[in-house]
Amino acid sequence: MTDAARTDNASTLSYEQAGVDYELIDPLKVAAQRAAAATAANLGPHGFTEVPASRGESAYVLDVGPFYLASIVECLGSKALVADEMKALTGRSFYDAIAQDTIAMAINDLITVGATPLVVQAYWAAGGSDWFGDAQRAQALVAGWKKACDTCGVAWGGGETPALAGIVEAGRIDLAASCTGLVNPKTRLSLGERLGAGDAIVLLASSGIHANGLSLARKLVERLPRGYLSEVAPGLSYGEALLAPTTLYSPVTEALARAGIVPHYCANITGHGWRKLLRHPSPFTYRIHSVPPVPPVLKFIQQHAKQDDHEAYGTLNMGAGFALFVAADEAQRCVAIARAQGVAALVAGRVEAGAKRLIVEPLGIEWGDDALQLR
Repeated sequence: MTDAARTDNASTLSYEQAGVDYELIDPLKVAAQRAAAATAANLGPHGFTEVPASRGESAYVLDVGPFYLASIVECLGSKALVADEMKALTGRSFYDAIAQDTIAMAINDLITVGATPLVVQAYWAAGGSDWFGDAQRAQALVAGWKKACDTCGVAWGGGETPALAGIVEAGRIDLAASCTGLVNPKTRLSLGERLGAGDAIVLLASSGIHANGLSLARKLVERLPRGYLSEVAPGLSYGEALLAPTTLYSPVTEALARAGIVPHYCANITGHGWRKLLRHPSPFTYRIHSVPPVPPVLKFIQQHAKQDDHEAYGTLNMGAGFALFVAADEAQRCVAIARAQGVAALVAGRVEAGAKRLIVEPLGIEWGDDALQLR
């Protein structure tokens, strides 16, 4: 190993160094949201209206009279590149898990507004027709997609499978999903209007890295002598750990609805890590007193990227994949219901009046109002 490589291995590896800079991306997202908001008047002639508070939230909500419709589109990102590398190293196709990841990116956003997912559409854009010629990989993608749909109780309505040579790199695929859901009764709508001081913060466990932070995770491979085959835990390679499928949280939110629990707000903890807990614009302080166990793969990334807790928790989910903000007297019931659905959960903190900030007391880290600019 050269001196330069040793120096690089000793330095902190940030998400920006891996090629993702939210300071560049977020202004475009804000500009797009403002332009999009100006199109809401186009709904009037059809007799519908938007729910303005859904602008800037994880899903868009439309008032169609007796109920609300919610919709979202999300892409997988670069996790498929890890699956491709692991196929080359092990001969195994991981595209069944990749399919679940893609659907989870859309469904886990949709349910934040209180929607029941109904229909999923697929977008599978390959770098050429040859991608679809690998029967093992293609069938794994199909089987995984259907299984995830069945888990969430949604119909797979259809999709698009373009071969985009010259746009998508040869041998690669860009995966995305859109989802439409129903908020019925309307009282299930959860956009934060009931969020208030005294509410409890319940965190639902993640299964690993999910599908965010993969640019950082892939960049880290350059520092690992055995690359994706590096051992994260006994018998578990780094590549396998990265490819653990994203948890689907809609079974939990549907179980909560059946129990009569309507969250005051929800956050899907994806890009921006725990800073997503600051998503709602109201000036509240979110005080965390308990943190969930960190999955081995995320401990491994933090250790080898030499990130402190502020960087790691501000980038990765660190064991918390979804947040429910609920009435304090319903918090323990939420935990029990989540566990009954096979998802670990804990009452992690509370909402307080005051300046908008997130305080993670056990770790001694804090973010202020400027930590997340999504609106």
